[in-house]
Amino acid sequence: MNVIRYGRLLAVTTLFAASLQAHAQGGGASSSTPAAVAASVGAAPASTKAADRALRRRVLNALAKAKGLRASGITVRAVNGAVTLEGWVPEQAQIEQATRVAQNVAGVTSVSNTLTLSTF
Repeated sequence: MNVIRYGRLLAVTTLFAASLQAHAQGGGASSSTPAAVAASVGAAPASTKAADRALRRRVLNALAKAKGLRASGITVRAVNGAVTLEGWVPEQAQIEQATRVAQNVAGVTSVSNTLTLSTF
């Protein structure tokens, strides 16, 4: 029984030592360290988030000012110039109108419209 334990301990120790050796040979300035990966995968920079929020507000304001469009049921998401319209409107014509209004806002690169009809 002790021989099996020592054998397992020896195998684990060998694997651990080999992994340390392989990591040390990778170089000290590797950009694949866990901290570097987490930083690159992390949230968008504050300036990008601020630009997305500003674009969202501009689209919402344009929708609110559009004549014949009931914008109270519309939610806007903006990511790097791509705008998504979600929610509902009471008439089919307003779905197309919302898309046209959003496309004409400065900074919008594309519009995805998932609006639905509702009579609430």
